[in-house]
Amino acid sequence: MVNSASPHDLLAYRAASLASGRLTRRGFLSAAGACAGLAASAALAGCAGRQGAGGSSDSVVTSKGSTQVVIAMNPTSEPAAGFDPLVAWGCGEHVHEPLIQSTLITTDEDLNFVNDLATDYLCSSDGLVWTFTIRDDVVFSDGEPLSARDVAFTVNGAIDSAMSEADLSMVDRAVAVSDTVVELHLNKPHNALLYTLAVLGIVPEHAYGPEYGRNPIGSGRYVLERWDKGQQVIFTANPKYYGRKPSMERVVVVFMDEDAALAAVQKGEVDIAYTYATHARQGFEGYELTAYKTVDSRGVSLPSVPAGGTKLVEGDMAFNTGNDVTADVAVRRAINCGLDRDAVIEHVLDGYGKVAYSVGDGMPWSSPDMKVELDREKAARLLDEAGWKRGEDGVRSRDGVRAAFDIWYSSDDSVRQALANEFANQMAELGLEVTPHGGSWDEIYLHQFSQPVLWGWGSNSPVEVYELNYSTGWGNYSCYESEITDAYLDEALAQTDVEASYEYWRKAMWDGVEGVAPQGAATWAWIANVDHLYFKREGLDVAHQKPHPHGHGWSLVNNVDAWSWA
Repeated sequence: MVNSASPHDLLAYRAASLASGRLTRRGFLSAAGACAGLAASAALAGCAGRQGAGGSSDSVVTSKGSTQVVIAMNPTSEPAAGFDPLVAWGCGEHVHEPLIQSTLITTDEDLNFVNDLATDYLCSSDGLVWTFTIRDDVVFSDGEPLSARDVAFTVNGAIDSAMSEADLSMVDRAVAVSDTVVELHLNKPHNALLYTLAVLGIVPEHAYGPEYGRNPIGSGRYVLERWDKGQQVIFTANPKYYGRKPSMERVVVVFMDEDAALAAVQKGEVDIAYTYATHARQGFEGYELTAYKTVDSRGVSLPSVPAGGTKLVEGDMAFNTGNDVTADVAVRRAINCGLDRDAVIEHVLDGYGKVAYSVGDGMPWSSPDMKVELDREKAARLLDEAGWKRGEDGVRSRDGVRAAFDIWYSSDDSVRQALANEFANQMAELGLEVTPHGGSWDEIYLHQFSQPVLWGWGSNSPVEVYELNYSTGWGNYSCYESEITDAYLDEALAQTDVEASYEYWRKAMWDGVEGVAPQGAATWAWIANVDHLYFKREGLDVAHQKPHPHGHGWSLVNNVDAWSWA
């Protein structure tokens, strides 16, 4: 017998999933953030008084003019299991380059693949074997040489690890053919594997063990100098690194919530700190507000099936599915063309964002057919023609069903709260009664398939396009199923040439007849790509930033080795 999920069930589910490695990406980060947040207020205390990070126990001196930088990140950025790529370091929801470890390949400023450890790679004609040739001049920070056996050990370790957040489910096994050649044998064609390999740090077979996360050995640009859990982490340049010597030789990251980070900026104790649009109008002497472009998308999932069903997650966890209002495609299409995205950016984001029509707008695989023009008259007409008539109170109804539904958002995010309220106000003009509800992710998950949820997604990879839209994808919150859409998504992954896949990603959105686009199934109402905002000390040059994926955090420092002080 299947039991419906309850808050108690979800807590038990989280505990069991942590042990088994089945925990969802958001759940893992939520658990990590809860632990890190307890000590976040002590972060500066751990930073101040340490040579280079603080200068003395009485004050924190500026890093300006040195080869050091002090960065404030939010507590959820601290890796709960340490700096271990076989768990979550580099991979997971907020993907980034692992700094301590090298990767087979990486991406340049335009997100083209470039070699790191690899000198060459190719794929078999059937898409099932990827062969990488690697450098023969690389050593780990302990002086031991890196070989193809370490690459195979890392890939196989991620496959076998119950805690790994690197999705390598498409790989059966990695085999070291020689000291410099490794083969990855796949169980299905899956070219998006390359995006995962671009952030999967290679660990040493000879030095990997249970304590690796706390004492990592790698071949990357930096080594771990110290980690005061819940407070700070300090990296120093790796003297054995095979590439260009980092110009920023020491990187200090302190973990603190937004209020503490702003206080640290006000006191001049950090060089760059994250903030949100709700605080963007503040000013601090010696600092400037900088905005970095992102693919960090905010959107509302719209359940596309009637209420009354259930969906199994992890075997025996059953969640209610469906919503009798959003199940009508006319309602979903009306929401999309009746949503004034520009007004949202102006009113909520203070202009620090860009309208979004899909997850990953502007990426090579994004579809222009996802764009929808604002047309309130059309939205009203769609609702009228579908039989949704306004009542005396202005709210529509049809066959006794009131056009009312909830929208859930994470209650610890002031921007999402404001976005949800703005969304509700705009929908009221269309005759739809939307009630915002803030909650923890445990509470939100109870409604993920039955009520609209304001989500944050976005990655420098098309994987999320697949998972949010595929019939059995872990992010198919709308419960939309289409064999045609699934076939396009599978075909996209099957291309041995990544560029050849773009056409299929786009067709999955809209092929002229079917797809998830606003003129089709309209399974999402995407709103905005939020700029990532930071207060940065004047004189700090952070070089050219790649588009940031979802979440403030480590993506900022992908290129920290190239930072400098003017």
